[in-house]
Amino acid sequence: MFFFIREEHPLQTDCSALSDMVLEVVDFIKEEIEKIKNGDQAYGDASPLIARIHDHLSQLRQGKESTLEQHTPAKSEKPVSSMSHELGTSSPCAHTYKAVIRFEEGCEMENIRAYSVIHNLKEKAQEILFYPEDILDNDQCAEVIRRDGFTIILRSNESFEDMHQLLLDTLFLKSLDFEELKGDDAFSFYASANEEDQNDDTHGPAVISSEPERRELSDKGETHLQSSSQQSIVSVNVSKLDKLMDLVGEMVIAEAMVIQNPDLKGLMLDNFQKAAQRLSKITNEIQDMVMSVRMVSLSTTFHKMHRVVRDMCKKLNKDVELRIIGEETEVDKNIIEHISDPLMHLVRNAIDHGIESPEERKLAGKPDSGTVTLEARNSGGDVLVMVRDDGKGLNRDKILQKAMENNLLVKQPSEMTDKEVFNLIFLPGFSTNEKVTEFSGRGVGMDVVTKNIEAIGGSVSVDSTPGKGSMFILKIPLTLAIIDGMTIRVGKASYTLPTIAIKESFRPREEDIITDPDGNEMIMVRGQCYPILRLHRHFKVRDAVTRFSEGIIIMVEQDGFTLCCFADELVGQQQVVVKALPNYIRNFKKAKGLAGCTLLGDGSISLILNIAGLLEV
Repeated sequence: MFFFIREEHPLQTDCSALSDMVLEVVDFIKEEIEKIKNGDQAYGDASPLIARIHDHLSQLRQGKESTLEQHTPAKSEKPVSSMSHELGTSSPCAHTYKAVIRFEEGCEMENIRAYSVIHNLKEKAQEILFYPEDILDNDQCAEVIRRDGFTIILRSNESFEDMHQLLLDTLFLKSLDFEELKGDDAFSFYASANEEDQNDDTHGPAVISSEPERRELSDKGETHLQSSSQQSIVSVNVSKLDKLMDLVGEMVIAEAMVIQNPDLKGLMLDNFQKAAQRLSKITNEIQDMVMSVRMVSLSTTFHKMHRVVRDMCKKLNKDVELRIIGEETEVDKNIIEHISDPLMHLVRNAIDHGIESPEERKLAGKPDSGTVTLEARNSGGDVLVMVRDDGKGLNRDKILQKAMENNLLVKQPSEMTDKEVFNLIFLPGFSTNEKVTEFSGRGVGMDVVTKNIEAIGGSVSVDSTPGKGSMFILKIPLTLAIIDGMTIRVGKASYTLPTIAIKESFRPREEDIITDPDGNEMIMVRGQCYPILRLHRHFKVRDAVTRFSEGIIIMVEQDGFTLCCFADELVGQQQVVVKALPNYIRNFKKAKGLAGCTLLGDGSISLILNIAGLLEV
């Protein structure tokens, strides 16, 4: 079907129906391959799809007759002259050539390959005869070509060497018999098809039999060198990269155990310190290189959304354009796997809930076609992925009403900001659709987004303007493996804060501390008040410093919110390997503010703090 479209350029092509067929075929093949991967029988029936393709091809042929069919004369009984293809003027040509082409065994579709040869000869020849004649419409011609070869007689002003080389460049060519026919009536002889004997003396042939394999062997050395120089990419199994990342993580821990060994405290070891600095530099470079190897661009994930948009537009009768910005942004491969589903939910939600119907958009003075924008960009140690639409935006009153019906409110609606109200849509079971459809109304989707993003240490926020549209922001870490951290001590416990989240640290003065009527402690810094979180109270640590003048405050920021964490002292900055928390701790809902743990140089465990979780305390 595509061969016919490419060669004949039919004017009346239903591109939408054609795309539907292609996507159905792709889906069918993917499904069957997945069955084979799972060890199941590939039992899918492709005959309905094949029948639809044949029907569509028949309609295309009825709409435009093939060029070959327009020039096909009545069939002759002599095979080689069964079809004449007139090209250009009828002016006399200098040469008449005959070629017999045989294709490699197993290449399949010999009739289509034969037509490609004829198509390539059109620019060089004025007249062409070939056998079999109905190569485009008759699949049985492939068997004839396989058995007898494909015979071509042509008239051309091109030299013998040029035409010979042109035919040698045929793909999957096994052998070529090429000769120049002598005599002015050589072409007419084959065209008239009155003579039975094709080996008449009137055209003494100078036959050249050419085996392309021999030519390939002579160039084998050069070809091998060329392919070797061009081969610059090696495919590596992901499990090997994961293992390499684990080993680099262990190396970082081992380095910390050596450099921070308690036995070295108080010793003046200048040479050791120089060697340690050299080791740290090499370790950091190895880590950066391994991280870059694991980085994958978001382009593949983003472009998958084109199919989602197309399918939904057809079913919802909406016209939506998908714009992609920053697809070259790279993140860790493991993170890619976690954000595919959230992105799909957000795009579907934008089209179903956000973008209005064409009629509603006209009444609102908007273009008929809506726009959904996927954008990604780096922001410090995080990657921001934004899903924007120019639809009707979120309805605050409708969200509040649904939340009250489901008893999801934790405080009075009048006390809630717009952002707090909009964030209610991420709660499990929440949906503003009155009826269940294929795309929404079941109360699942947005909570899946939150769970998947939080599972990798990210966060989700939403902003909306009524009548203008909505924007969902996914803030995800660049990597899950190794981070730059600041280790702090609270009592005998150690905690690690991501360095990227720290704004500043300072020793507070007692007079700067403010206590509000509810007993919450705050501190005044350059005319601004910030809440204080005593880490020893939150994590119930004994023997910790309680006087502000004896401890230290670390100011951290996340999503525009600032928090001052009070600890005993700063231990130092180092790269730490993130280890996942055990399931029984992660499932304990009261353990908020923990993102994972890491091993320190002395073998002790340090809990990695999650700033977003601490802000919710």
